[in-house]
Amino acid sequence: MSRSEQPSRRTVLTAAVAAAVAGGAGAVPAAAAAADAAGPAQSAAGQVDNRAWTTYTDWRSGTGKGTRVVTGARPGVAIGAPVGRTDYTDPHTGTTAGWEYATWTSPVHRLAVPSTEAIASWNAHTPAGTWLQVELRGTYSDGTDTPWYVMGRWAAGDQDIRRTSVDDQTDDKSTIWTDTFAIDDPATGLRLTSYRLRLTLYRKPGTKRTPTVWRLGVMGSDVPDRFTVPASTPGLARELAVPRYSQEIHVGQYPEYDNGGEAWCSPTSSQMIIEYWGGRLTEEQLAWVDPAFADPQVCHAARFTYDHQYAGCGNWPFNAAYAATFKDLQGVVTRLGSLTDLETLIAAGIPAITSQSFLKEELTGAGYGTSGHLMTVIGFTAEGDVIANDPASPSNPEVRRVYRRREFENIWLRTKRYNASGKVASGTGGVCYLYFPARLSERQCAALAAVGVR
Repeated sequence: MSRSEQPSRRTVLTAAVAAAVAGGAGAVPAAAAAADAAGPAQSAAGQVDNRAWTTYTDWRSGTGKGTRVVTGARPGVAIGAPVGRTDYTDPHTGTTAGWEYATWTSPVHRLAVPSTEAIASWNAHTPAGTWLQVELRGTYSDGTDTPWYVMGRWAAGDQDIRRTSVDDQTDDKSTIWTDTFAIDDPATGLRLTSYRLRLTLYRKPGTKRTPTVWRLGVMGSDVPDRFTVPASTPGLARELAVPRYSQEIHVGQYPEYDNGGEAWCSPTSSQMIIEYWGGRLTEEQLAWVDPAFADPQVCHAARFTYDHQYAGCGNWPFNAAYAATFKDLQGVVTRLGSLTDLETLIAAGIPAITSQSFLKEELTGAGYGTSGHLMTVIGFTAEGDVIANDPASPSNPEVRRVYRRREFENIWLRTKRYNASGKVASGTGGVCYLYFPARLSERQCAALAAVGVR
């Protein structure tokens, strides 16, 4: 599990949003209609707005300075002719290097759901000698603007820069908490009403290599504060054949990546779904791992999702971006509104990685409590209970678990909870990662649209 005895990154939001608890009543969540192909998609009963730039038309709609639009099966944006050169001092190595760069800025997107939180995600190829930065600038409901916030500095590898989130970004109205933009005090009614994204693509001077970004988007949300959520009605019995990997067999391995396997729930879950879709690592890619270690691909996933500022492998967009480094895979971070949404995805063959926090007694059969943990939902029993590949298990065969439907949906979908000290803490409000093929079947496309993703 993910550092269960340490404060969650969401815990720091508790004081700011505690005043809103009394005024927030949970509406019955439900999947919304399919999204307009050219506009935002909504789900979670109008609580979530997803917008992603993925098509040739999307990329042409932005403003490029030194970038070019890439055509083909997966349109994207890449460096054409760099517009400048800058030095970057890596805060985690102390190394200063010069980089050529080009930028692409999205059009302004007006959120259909004025939001208290926003999470960016991206899918990209960054060959050696290249990296990228994603920034967000928004407008508040009072008409003022945010600064340009850095949502991540990222490369698939770690030989050029250390991928990193950026701390201490705030304007006293909103703050970036690792990978999440959050309104400091939602009780005031202030919301993020629109935003634009800026990509900066970097490469070593004099080379022809370039990052290529195929998908860039943001999930904005305004999920009401709630300790409990309405119960859903079971509607599906199906189980997907997802590989099973335990994080616990890696305890003590590569402690430089967040204390080894004890905290690797996110990359372990990611690797399970990546391999479900056929993603495989080569012997060459795994050559750095001690051959005495079982499941070296889990060690690899931990290393290449690790956020050197957060000092952990649980950065949500970094996990989605890692998944998309595998051929023909996409990854997004979103929020879902119900177990019915998960059933819709499972019916189309799409598993999901869910994020939740709970006390030991709140999830029967787990055997532990946690302030933040990721697991993979792979199906539902005939009774409607959740079948999960839970990486916090002693061995690979024991990873498959069945959790009570009512307990699972509450610990996943709530935004408020009581921690082991009896204090009010935060929940993720239905956050999940979705990984899926670049080329979707009609049924998969419809299922994703039904939960607000295109």
